[in-house]
Amino acid sequence: MPKLANSTESTRLWAALPDNLATLLRPEIPSLATQILTEIQRQIPEYARPLDQHYVHAIRRGIEEALTRFVDRIADPSTPLRRCAEVHRALGKAEMREGRSLDSLQAAYRIGARLAWRRVAGIGERIRLAPRTTLLLGEAIFAHIDELTALSVEGYAAAQARAAGTLARRRRRLLELLVSEPQPAQRTIEESAVTAQWRVPRQVTVAALEQYDETRSRTGTPLSRWNALVDLECVEPHVLLPSDHGEPDEIDWETELAGWRVVVGSPVALDQAGKSLRWCRRMMGLIRSGVWPDQHINRCHEDLSSILLLQDEHLIRELARQRLAPLNGLRPKQRTRLAATLLSWLQTRGGAPEIAQRLRVHPQTVRYRLRQLEELFGEALHDPESRFDMEIVLRASNMLSGDTEDWLAD
Repeated sequence: MPKLANSTESTRLWAALPDNLATLLRPEIPSLATQILTEIQRQIPEYARPLDQHYVHAIRRGIEEALTRFVDRIADPSTPLRRCAEVHRALGKAEMREGRSLDSLQAAYRIGARLAWRRVAGIGERIRLAPRTTLLLGEAIFAHIDELTALSVEGYAAAQARAAGTLARRRRRLLELLVSEPQPAQRTIEESAVTAQWRVPRQVTVAALEQYDETRSRTGTPLSRWNALVDLECVEPHVLLPSDHGEPDEIDWETELAGWRVVVGSPVALDQAGKSLRWCRRMMGLIRSGVWPDQHINRCHEDLSSILLLQDEHLIRELARQRLAPLNGLRPKQRTRLAATLLSWLQTRGGAPEIAQRLRVHPQTVRYRLRQLEELFGEALHDPESRFDMEIVLRASNMLSGDTEDWLAD
């Protein structure tokens, strides 16, 4: 007798089938499973692996679970698919681990559905099933296969996401090792690179990043075309890319890292990656504080001397108090003018006309200021070490504040 229809759509087909069909179909499972496995291996070369008994067993188990649960659902539409679902998700995961698409597995499902339908149709003809019941059986077979296919796709996607996540974590770990100071042993880096599927180059380019416009940031992994290692989630985001032949000319940093402020270092030896990143981050700090002009894509190596000069602001301030102390007693404007004249003289060691041209004042004004400086600094102006320190301080003060007023305050 046909069972009463279940209220849910997922069991409508099973509820409409006579439950005594389960008794007729269950003895067919072992031979049908063998037939399906044989045909799958014949038609799909990827599954013809007689020496890999574990793999063959997994396929056969998937076939048997599919057939058993199909018959169980005829007997009881509420039969849970938990174990069958686990098996077919596992088949999807296995395809991902084998490095294949789902095409072969889906072809196997189609072969299984076709052979099952032939066997069921033959039984129906033998016992003279009503045509409507035979049609419902066919519909149920293909609905069952659709569910199993969806489960394998789910398993494949989960394995894919997990593999991508694992690889991403391994690459972030490798990046951490490469930019650490001191860098770990070469063997450690090589082992980490193998697990991260990353070829170790001789030279690399690093860049410090800072997001300024989240709405412009692109999804996905930037610079993937150049096999870059990227960490956008850490406190100080950064990237590293192979540069054995120099930084690739075709990199469009503005497009690849839209919405990010970038400070790019020059190509360096692999073991210098950490130092290069340190300088890039120092320049990023200067940009953040307004000392350095922000061009969004900034080149750290274009003015390394200035970055070096501004590495320790407190040290520069202390040096200023020592070397520029003779200017302390002057009025602020007078102090600024003499400091500018002193810097021009130190930079050029030229005469009054040349310095006057740089400062855009009259040469006589320069001569007057130079005499004042001579009176204030005396022999220090003729001592190479003192002159060197004064030039450092005055250059730094120009970049950081524009004058020396704040630098001489106690």
